[in-house]
Amino acid sequence: MNIIFIEPSFPYNQREFVRGLHNMGANVIGVGERPRESFSDELKSYLNAYVQVRSVVDEPTLQKAVQQIQNEVWVDRLEATVEAHIMAAARVREATGIPGTSVRSAYLCRDKPAMKAELRKAGIPCAMSTRADQPAIAREFAKQVGYPLIIKPPDGAGAAGTWKVSSASELENVIVQAGIADGVEVAIEEFIEGHEGYLDTITINGEVVHEFITHYYPNVLEAMRERWISPQMVTTNRIEAEGYREVRQMARDVNRLLGIGTSATHMEWFAGPKGLKFSEIGCRPPGVGQWDVYNAANEFDIYTEWACALMHGRPNAAPSRRYSAGMIALRPDRDGHITGYTGLEAIQDNYADCIVASHLPGVGTPTQPVEAGYMANAWMRVRHPDYDHLRHIMNSIGETVKVYAS
Repeated sequence: MNIIFIEPSFPYNQREFVRGLHNMGANVIGVGERPRESFSDELKSYLNAYVQVRSVVDEPTLQKAVQQIQNEVWVDRLEATVEAHIMAAARVREATGIPGTSVRSAYLCRDKPAMKAELRKAGIPCAMSTRADQPAIAREFAKQVGYPLIIKPPDGAGAAGTWKVSSASELENVIVQAGIADGVEVAIEEFIEGHEGYLDTITINGEVVHEFITHYYPNVLEAMRERWISPQMVTTNRIEAEGYREVRQMARDVNRLLGIGTSATHMEWFAGPKGLKFSEIGCRPPGVGQWDVYNAANEFDIYTEWACALMHGRPNAAPSRRYSAGMIALRPDRDGHITGYTGLEAIQDNYADCIVASHLPGVGTPTQPVEAGYMANAWMRVRHPDYDHLRHIMNSIGETVKVYAS
């Protein structure tokens, strides 16, 4: 099969998707913004051809590159795995007659107010929401729904550009900060209290063939605002437990309603006083290297599984579910440059056999702001057969390891 893959070199783990396709025998044609000369020899070996473009999200530019490739070879699939690339890929895919995720599905997975409106019609429980590009709309929604509210970009990812609004005075401030007063469109949602997690799938022709459930500790909005927190994402190996039955069914219903065919998906959810609530979904893999956590937990290669799903319409191997696994972010005490660490030796002495990967930037490395995300600074990946003991280990790491900057 000839498969076009958008942006094979950035972010770093994009090369893993290319590797998976290559391992399954695909002829991989990369389209990206970086020169081929900048690629590692390993990445070059996975690519049969490469076309450099000015922008992979500029649809005319991307379409021209795809048509250029189609003039030379038959193209079986066009794939993108980064949220910002999904919509352009879908439109070009449809314009050039290449199978894959439709424009409708991509739009509904990208635009949060449209997504929630579609799912509410079908009875999927989710927060009340609307879109607003005028202060009067935001004020009226707040009057109807009450506080607190969440305000964020309609097509945002993670907690970027997100505000929690708890009063009318805070709303007025955000109306200015978010640009609503100047006509910038935002999504406004009822704030849902509860524990936050996500469920990721690989789906083939609408049927879930692989699924993984991950918990946030604490919820994302708090984690992205408080420097002192060492936030965790922890994947359970107890996915067959009765308590997960409802969220697993919700994922299947959402995939079906949004027309997900053969794709990776990433669905976020809340569970709290109002029960289980759908949050949002992307028709792409999760970010922050989470598929590498799934590999560590399940002793298989999910990138190859994804490629096998696309190319052959079937899974290649079953996850072992032997381990629960997670990632913990370790933040510097201030912005600046890394000056050192404490606590690493104690953690290595106690848990070296459980740590499967780590990133500990050297002294002098510039820090990244808290808002840059879970992998912006130091982090560790950890696994253990028992979920509760894994949580103990990760808490111990968060309490023991200190990262200093000046």
